[in-house]
Amino acid sequence: MSDEQDRPAVPTHPMISPHSERASMTRTRVEQLGTGGGEWDGPPPIPPADEETMAERIRVMRDRVSIRWRLTLTYSALFFVAGAFLLAVMYLIVSSVLHQGFSFTLQLPRWAPTALAEDLNDQSQLLMNNNINIVLENLIRQSIMVLIGVGILALILGYFVADRALRPVAQMTATAKKLSESNLAHKRIDLKGPQDELKELADTFDAMLTRLNVAFDTQRRFVANASHELRTPLTINRTVLEIALSDPEASEDLKALGRTLLEVNARNEKLIEGLLLLARSERELRVRKPVDVREVATTAVEQLAPFAAEHGVTVTTELSAAPTLGDPVLLERSISNLLENAVKYNLPETGPENGKVWIRTGMVDGALVVQVANTGQHVPAYEVNSLFEPFRRLHADRVDSAKGSGLGLSIVRAVVQAHGGNVAAVPRDGGGLVVTIRLPGR
Repeated sequence: MSDEQDRPAVPTHPMISPHSERASMTRTRVEQLGTGGGEWDGPPPIPPADEETMAERIRVMRDRVSIRWRLTLTYSALFFVAGAFLLAVMYLIVSSVLHQGFSFTLQLPRWAPTALAEDLNDQSQLLMNNNINIVLENLIRQSIMVLIGVGILALILGYFVADRALRPVAQMTATAKKLSESNLAHKRIDLKGPQDELKELADTFDAMLTRLNVAFDTQRRFVANASHELRTPLTINRTVLEIALSDPEASEDLKALGRTLLEVNARNEKLIEGLLLLARSERELRVRKPVDVREVATTAVEQLAPFAAEHGVTVTTELSAAPTLGDPVLLERSISNLLENAVKYNLPETGPENGKVWIRTGMVDGALVVQVANTGQHVPAYEVNSLFEPFRRLHADRVDSAKGSGLGLSIVRAVVQAHGGNVAAVPRDGGGLVVTIRLPGR
């Protein structure tokens, strides 16, 4: 590598130092169409989002409301509409009764003038209408106050009714959260109550847990049997070959063949060990204890030091405290896999300069971060994600036997996901990868 490639540059992340300024700008700048030669300097710009309509905003707000509050508001709205309808019916009935019940005509003496009788009747009718209107207004005002009070009471009662109706669902959710591979055999919802839809749902969920338990037991038995049945013949083959090679009367051709077979046998042993570890890593963790990943990374670096020296690779460490809860053996294996890949897929041993590997540990925004970067060949961005698939390597769908079994990054991802974290990789400008592990802090 040239001096320009080794010069420190602006990091793309607080934990990334091996990146160059160009790589950091790739994450932060607004990608635009290049101006030179009509070529793309990056992906096409993202078109501006259309403004949300009122219906879309209402739909977004509705989706953010929990089912408990939806039921509560539905109960309250139905009760309020029914109360308003009842109030309208009562108003019409009372108004009709009042107008019919208070309809009368004044009986004046025969000697009273007709004009006076008509005037008194008009005044009495006007007074009656005014009194009826006052009664109806008071009825409406008081009914609305009562309706509001009862509506608030309906809102409160509706919440408790919805809570009681959803209690079996909450029980199912709590049971699902407590489930793990260790207690799957005896943990069930076992919902008591009438044979309704919720009881049927709970029984179906319990039946599914039973099937999952059978599947996990089958997987455990398979891994245990495979561990014995696959390792035993390989161990026997290795022993026979070593005995044959130790024979002083063996010819050189036989010894060359024996050494070749030993190498093939060793690769098969490593492949089987990786498959078994991958199967164990994808299951629920059985060991969860406090561990400082800084100590785990230190151990991994010490174990890989001879391997790195053999390949002419310099390992630079910057290890800070990174406490978490998990399985120290699996965490150490995942970091060792990252370092081993970073060394194996580094610069050629005959290059003008040694290859480089960086490893850093620490806490960033409350999360544990482990980062491994290396020099090496250029990795296209579209092939990075496929490297985490089993038996995949760069520029090849199936791994050959030259450098490994193709399970290193797959095991890393399985271990990290079992610890509730995530792993991501990005191409390093100048060649190589930057792999970042994030785990929950302790």
